[in-house]
Amino acid sequence: MDNKVKTNIYTDKAPAAIGPYSQGIIANGFLFLSGQIPINPQTGELVIGIEAETKQVLENISALLEKSGCSFDNVVKTSVFLKDMGDFSKMNEIYSQYFKEPYPAREAVQVAKLPKDVSVEISIIAAL
Repeated sequence: MDNKVKTNIYTDKAPAAIGPYSQGIIANGFLFLSGQIPINPQTGELVIGIEAETKQVLENISALLEKSGCSFDNVVKTSVFLKDMGDFSKMNEIYSQYFKEPYPAREAVQVAKLPKDVSVEISIIAAL
């Protein structure tokens, strides 16, 4: 893919990438956001507790959506990665405060381990 076809998205209102990846990329009319974990971008500290973690992750996503000229209404697909599927209902309660119908397509899966041993990571695809 030619770099002219894709645009890097970056904001200091979301955590900086902790590896060789972009916070987000715009390509072919879509925004692809890398998985966000519950790092407070102002302090660099991890937020603890599934409800607080989910809220921080979605606030990080919100900042990147805003930087891209989008909102949660533009989101067409989310991927939710949980350390413990037992946290699903608590995560879902917070998640539902950010999205309205028609809801994006989504999967939620339990994984063995997440970066920095957090409880939740969420990535999204949005239509511009």
